[in-house]
Amino acid sequence: MAEFDLNDLEKINDKQEIIDFLVEHDIIKEKKFKEQLAYEKELKQLQEKLLKIQSNIIKDNKRLLIIFEGRDAAGKGGTISRITEFLNPKKYRVEALPKPTEIEQGQWYFQRYFKKLPNAGETVFFDRSWYNRAVVEPVFGFCTNDQYAKFIKQVTEVEQLLQDDGIILVKIFLSISKNEQAERLQDRKENELKHWKLGPLDQKAQELWDVYSNYIEKMFQQTGTKSSPWIEIETDDKKTARILAMKSIISQLENKTFENELIKIHS
Repeated sequence: MAEFDLNDLEKINDKQEIIDFLVEHDIIKEKKFKEQLAYEKELKQLQEKLLKIQSNIIKDNKRLLIIFEGRDAAGKGGTISRITEFLNPKKYRVEALPKPTEIEQGQWYFQRYFKKLPNAGETVFFDRSWYNRAVVEPVFGFCTNDQYAKFIKQVTEVEQLLQDDGIILVKIFLSISKNEQAERLQDRKENELKHWKLGPLDQKAQELWDVYSNYIEKMFQQTGTKSSPWIEIETDDKKTARILAMKSIISQLENKTFENELIKIHS
């Protein structure tokens, strides 16, 4: 690291001069810092666009439902946090439902989710959704074959009814490679600040990787439609994935049409 006089700092007048100073004295690496700066700049621009979209939803009394699904440790929570960071907190909700109660187990499967649907002028994010029955539940035997088949038959009809009633629906699935998932799960085990992220089912994510893959592919094939396609985003690079998730939501809400039932976006 190059030596410098603290008095030199008094001569710095703007942000760019600070950056130049830190690079010159080998305190930071220019390439890495520029990449971070570019990421933060694009992130802010996209967050501003999302805020404008939310303002229009509020003004026009629209209802927006964004479903986030994905493999364990794929970054759903972090992505949702970046998306909602500067939104009007009074007009959005993040819903992450716990396992159903005994009463809910006796209800129509979709019933407890319907209570959480957006009201007029509101945006709701489902951090996992009714698609638990398409992947997690059959993987672990939490539903019968008949319940699974009934869900697959009903879900596209239900979503079409919601859209016909005016709800705007966006469905995003966050993918992750097996090796990257293993590293993130291990980090959660070793880092005390992340222990809370490690659920009992996460422990089986690697062991049941292929079983998960089978049900995920079937979900894409059977529940992606022209009116509500799945947007699949690879998340091994978290920052790139967050940017792509924001761009995908903006594209959907700006009425750009897609030809396929599954839109793959690679980081």
